[in-house]
Amino acid sequence: MAQIAVMGAGIFGLASAWAMARRGARVRVIEASRIGAGASGGVVGALAPHVPEQWNAKKAFQFDSLMMAEGFWHAVASAGGGTPGYARLGRVQPLADDAAVARARERGETARELWQGRATWQVVPAHAVAGPRVISGTGLVIHDTLSARLSPRGAATALVAALATRGVTVEQGTVPPPGWTVLWATGAQGLRDLGADLGRPMGNGVKGQAALLAADWRDSPQLFADGLHIVPHADATVAIGSTSERDFAAPDTTDAQLDDLIARVRAVCPDLAAAPVLERWAGVRPRSPSRAPMLGPWPGRDGQFVLNGGFKIGFGMAPRLAELAADLLLDGADAIPQGFRVSDNLG
Repeated sequence: MAQIAVMGAGIFGLASAWAMARRGARVRVIEASRIGAGASGGVVGALAPHVPEQWNAKKAFQFDSLMMAEGFWHAVASAGGGTPGYARLGRVQPLADDAAVARARERGETARELWQGRATWQVVPAHAVAGPRVISGTGLVIHDTLSARLSPRGAATALVAALATRGVTVEQGTVPPPGWTVLWATGAQGLRDLGADLGRPMGNGVKGQAALLAADWRDSPQLFADGLHIVPHADATVAIGSTSERDFAAPDTTDAQLDDLIARVRAVCPDLAAAPVLERWAGVRPRSPSRAPMLGPWPGRDGQFVLNGGFKIGFGMAPRLAELAADLLLDGADAIPQGFRVSDNLG
């Protein structure tokens, strides 16, 4: 029986532990702080695809992961009884002018081919889609049916519950057990540790600020407007986010940048204008040099591997990445896409 120590109880660590435990591996999850301590403890939970054009390995991989997400999270919920908050309800994006409409329609044609008829990307009147009103300069919006939502904290809790049914608990610590195969999924700190070990930058942390509003649009698609994610959740909240901050003094403190974000959301989405703010959140998201998630052997460390760099798309990529990590660590099978390997980020 394979013995795998997963270092880090964020979305990548927990999802990979689940994938490997389901295949019969003996798994230990070891966390330095708490479950979802970094970006995985956020509030937004937008599982949204890149635009369907200029197709590449990253976009194809993301599409595959988004398509398998429903089955993945259903299995997690069924095993442990948790509630990940997954629902594929689509996304609405307002179109400001005629140029944006033309570009969106071209992308719709491309989506028909690239998305294999399994999801759609259409330009429709704003009033044709149920949900909170959104300001659109043309009265038209993009409506895609591939985007989904997930409760970040609910997903982590559900994974912990599912892992418990396989005898796996989350332990406190920072050192893997000797002799075990190790998967390092330790977020922004892990990127710093990897870079220090290799003597070169291996990514950085980007701070994001977000908020939860009290508003019940639980059966509505998410919105993406003015660069903002507006995501209704099943618990009568709407998550909004997020900032992208390279320079910051306090990684987990909100400030006036979040106030500005909230004001912008209220302006673009009138139905949220009076929604009370329930929570303000800030955290640091791990960004690899290539901006794609990073998976592969830790150079120079036999039996040690890295899974990191989820940045803004980690939750959407997690189901497929977890399976690839299990393939790699348990079977030695390398199906990692070009650009995702640790070696691809070495420069």
